[in-house]
Amino acid sequence: MLGSLASASFMLFAQSALASKSEIRFNHIQVIGTHNSYHREVSLAERAVFEKYVSSPEDYYYSQAELDKQLEYQSVRSFELDLHSDEKGGLYYPPVIWTLSNLTNATTPYNGDILKKPGIKVFHVTDFDPDAVCHTFIDCLKQLKSWSDANPKHVPITVDLELKTDAPACQLGGACPGEATNWTLPRLLNVDAEILSVFPKKQLIRPDDVRKGNLTLEQSILQHGWPLLNDIRGRFMFYFDNDPMPSDANSPRQLYLSGAPSLENRTVFTNALEGSPDAAFIKHNEPRGNDTAEIQRLVKKGYLVRTRADVPMDTVLNRTTEMRDRAFESGAQIVSTDFPVWGMSARWGWDYAVRLDGGKVARCNPVVAPKGCKDSDLV
Repeated sequence: MLGSLASASFMLFAQSALASKSEIRFNHIQVIGTHNSYHREVSLAERAVFEKYVSSPEDYYYSQAELDKQLEYQSVRSFELDLHSDEKGGLYYPPVIWTLSNLTNATTPYNGDILKKPGIKVFHVTDFDPDAVCHTFIDCLKQLKSWSDANPKHVPITVDLELKTDAPACQLGGACPGEATNWTLPRLLNVDAEILSVFPKKQLIRPDDVRKGNLTLEQSILQHGWPLLNDIRGRFMFYFDNDPMPSDANSPRQLYLSGAPSLENRTVFTNALEGSPDAAFIKHNEPRGNDTAEIQRLVKKGYLVRTRADVPMDTVLNRTTEMRDRAFESGAQIVSTDFPVWGMSARWGWDYAVRLDGGKVARCNPVVAPKGCKDSDLV
């Protein structure tokens, strides 16, 4: 009799644990992402010019590994790419820093021919900080897809897209601000097109995949939640992180929402305002002070939130982990850092990294994960 009761209790416990595992949704996890994931610092040959024209140059002295290596060896599951429109090709060639540094084809850090071809480019600061682990959006996407195809059961990977229009070297002969560098609706839709040229829709999480019936995107997320984690393994979600700017009809978000207030038939989510039809993802980069509770409120409500664990180089030079600690505590699903592994900060005389315990790729969200969630189920 006791054996039967024990067996029944075990079965109930197992069923409860199984039910909890099956209820884990996309927003119930927390992962580490990299800030400026593509970035490679300028070469020694460019350093003198860089420091002459760029303020606080030490903030740019860091390099990230190739995207697939961040996935494979650094437990990174979220990325940030800076996009620069270049419909005709050659808009950013040659970078002014190469010209002022008297670099030849034999001494440039990479083959500049890639910049001559049409297509969205990836780099940090126009003309002054142009190096990257992948110089075109397409090449970055291919790095991500290649790793994903070899690891099809991975937790969903988010990709932050920052739309850039900077042109600081115009008077020195570089790209100039204006019509060529602005983000128009056709150029925004070209972001969609380049993503879909690499990824099939079944490998993506698009707004259409989570919106329900006649509900807005926000209503769908808040009333029905994000998809179940096990239903969307192996997929990617892209979002624009530019500020919402609702009063500016020509801001990227407002243009992208033209004819698609809930991102109908769009590929990329927006950094939206709470209460807006397109609100599903919200960027909240400051996790300290009162912002910890604010992020927790947003996460509990149902939004996907990205915050930051550090700001180069202030965090490292001040030797403080407060921002990192509050970022984890906030429950933001994406915690972004410039230092995903030990050793990257050592050049500044302090060991600092943003890692989940044991180098996990994901953990149960400390704010909204259901009871029974186990980190070991999230690999």
